Amino acid sequence: MVVPELRPWRAAGPHVVRIADAVRPRLARVAAATGPWFTRGRRPGSPQAPRGARPGTGWYTATAATAGLALAAGVATAAGPWDSSGQRTAERHRAVALEASRGTDHDGSRARAGTPPRGPQAAPPAPSVLTGLGGTATAARSAPAGKALAAVLDPLLKDPVLGRRSAAVVDAATGRRLYGADSGNALTPASTTKTATAVAALSALGPDHRLTTRTVYEPDTEEVVLVGGGDPTLTARRNAKGSASLRDLAARTAAALAKRGVRKVTLSYDTTLYKGDTAHPIGRGNENLAAVTPLMADEGRTDDSSSGPAARVADPAAEAARTFGDLLKEHGITATPPGPSKSTTRATTLAAVSSPPLSSLVERMLTNSDNDIAEALARHTAVATGKRADFAGAGAAVTARLKALKLPVKGVVIKDGSGLDRGGRLTADLLAALLVTAGDPAHPELRSALTGLPVAGFTGTLSGRYADGAAGLVRAKTGTLTGVNTLAGTVVDRDGRLLAFAFLANDTAGAEAAQSTLDKAATALATCGCRTR
Repeated sequence: MVVPELRPWRAAGPHVVRIADAVRPRLARVAAATGPWFTRGRRPGSPQAPRGARPGTGWYTATAATAGLALAAGVATAAGPWDSSGQRTAERHRAVALEASRGTDHDGSRARAGTPPRGPQAAPPAPSVLTGLGGTATAARSAPAGKALAAVLDPLLKDPVLGRRSAAVVDAATGRRLYGADSGNALTPASTTKTATAVAALSALGPDHRLTTRTVYEPDTEEVVLVGGGDPTLTARRNAKGSASLRDLAARTAAALAKRGVRKVTLSYDTTLYKGDTAHPIGRGNENLAAVTPLMADEGRTDDSSSGPAARVADPAAEAARTFGDLLKEHGITATPPGPSKSTTRATTLAAVSSPPLSSLVERMLTNSDNDIAEALARHTAVATGKRADFAGAGAAVTARLKALKLPVKGVVIKDGSGLDRGGRLTADLLAALLVTAGDPAHPELRSALTGLPVAGFTGTLSGRYADGAAGLVRAKTGTLTGVNTLAGTVVDRDGRLLAFAFLANDTAGAEAAQSTLDKAATALATCGCRTR
């Protein structure tokens, strides 16, 4: 599973196979050494931490003793093959073609967090992280020492520019927490909320689930109804680039109508899959998010962008239906101006188009910090679990899925899927636990919650960061609101240990200064070499 933007790496599949063959013996030795210990830690009847308790060393150990191996494998191979310099070929190619505006700053300003440096600068080299797959460094050397990590991280994370903060660092190979600073404090998480949304949706629906948009024919009224299936990636553009195509749906619908001898129809659209207000609490007209509706084309964008802030149409469902009517006309079907309706059980399906699998949607959401996909996936989690598909129901559904996975949710408040709502609260403990669980071999369905994380210096909202730091070594979800800066992801340290980390800062004194400090903290993890000698 890969982010759609990184698909060119598949042509070098044999190269990846050779790498896998080279590291497989090392993986086998590490698995043999850790497997029995891991089995003992998860044997039936093992005591469970009380629900809502802060997760300690035992919790991480019991759930993720070998998770680091799977996590490292996914992290190292997700974005493509390695070349002789240790840099991901696909990421290098992607970096060269980066657009001038990328990512999302939720305070309404343009996305400096994801904007690459101006000018034709070459992508920085990405040091190899193959040691994180279980080579000598991981198998023989110990994890970073807590005191050594504290000596490196405390001066950075106690910087007054960060205001209130919550932080956690976990050794992914053993599941042991190595560092914590108020890690149970629930703070505003901004877009790191999307990691929770990703895990919840994948858990509830599965990585192969697809979102389907369809048309039905009402025999009693001779009405064609465009039924929204909650696919925010549905596109009306000529080049669908792998997404479900409204043009394709119109062509198929017209062909089905022609077989019936129907050339004129009443056109309606059905948005009843979701409930409640379509406007996010941030208000209408915000360029970071369209109205939340199960029917939209190109996220209601009024330009040709596919990510980041953009002006949106006022009513994405109505606009998509109008576009669909125009497309029907191109195929010889005359349709009335569309209006809202609801399909009945008597209706017969004319045509349908489906989104890429949920795993791909999750990766796109995380890489680009896509708020529209995030809100859609939160609502689909509600639908799948019998909750009301509105903001409150979606938040309750995501929380319930996290509880079902035995993740620490004490103090957690999930208000939406995107993290745009300032009322949301997450802890560093939960964010670190989400990453460890997504790498757990017992939960392969969650893997795209890791493979979709932006890569420092190369992809998504980290493409313009870490040019002078840990480019290629940090993979993390960013979060930005006015006065809020967060970062949660994975990093390989100097000794080859794969670490999961979460840093949250609220009441920050300047977005750029706070972001820079968090980046320095992640870089410090990559360059620390703080193992016990």
